[in-house]
Amino acid sequence: MTFAPKAKIARLATIVAALSSAALAVPAAAQGDLLVAPTRVILDGSRGTEVILSNVGAEEATYRIGLELRRMLDNGRLVPVERDAANEKEEAALGMIRYAPRRITLPPGQPQAVRLAARPNADLPDGEYRVHMSFKAIPKPREVAGDVQAGEGVSIQLIPIYGVTIPIIVRHGRIEAQVAIKQPSIVQGENGPEITLTISRAGDSSAYGELRVVKPGIEDPIVLLRGLAVYPELDTRVVRARLTPEQAAALKGPIRIEYRDMPEQGGGLIAAVDSVFN
Repeated sequence: MTFAPKAKIARLATIVAALSSAALAVPAAAQGDLLVAPTRVILDGSRGTEVILSNVGAEEATYRIGLELRRMLDNGRLVPVERDAANEKEEAALGMIRYAPRRITLPPGQPQAVRLAARPNADLPDGEYRVHMSFKAIPKPREVAGDVQAGEGVSIQLIPIYGVTIPIIVRHGRIEAQVAIKQPSIVQGENGPEITLTISRAGDSSAYGELRVVKPGIEDPIVLLRGLAVYPELDTRVVRARLTPEQAAALKGPIRIEYRDMPEQGGGLIAAVDSVFN
């Protein structure tokens, strides 16, 4: 095993402390006892980056790291794509991502970095390419309690496998996206009122940010949806969000819907629309 320099170990410890605090400076995904940060990686040059894994549990844990393909449906759900069904852009994305290690064992409270980079071919067309990196727990072998007597059948123990998946996006060449918000309304859902709208997207790039529904004279947004993505395989994405009775009442009258970059990316305005809800 190669040990990291002291400076790097100190930096990783600082990141873990930030991930464990209530006020996260860097968004982190969590599943089971695993924390992963950042939750989204963009590679747009020859330099690579790192994803930091941290085991916040009380026992040592081992994770298998791999690449998957997923496509977004118009309701925002991501569905897996088998490799034999991959299109040219998905195959190119799988072929250009380099990462190490492929398997990692984390003692409690000790972080470790996964290094990754993109190596696109010289003739790769301009565009956005995406894979999803998965971190899946490898269950420890456990003894089955009690003895299985002859003729009594087979004892089976089901062990859930936990994991985290994050998008790895490669932006190659000159790309852009045009985004608009359309058809906002309040509808009656199965469990109460919902706000619904359509985000339209054109161009080579995905859109990603937070959706804010604000009202004149009220400082804080009445509705806030963070981490909302519209990937290039979609021209439109339908967004629906449940409202509390208080939110539905507050939204009556003139409102403004804004789609902005995430605050840690500067919070710039991507698209906006003004509307009136009755």
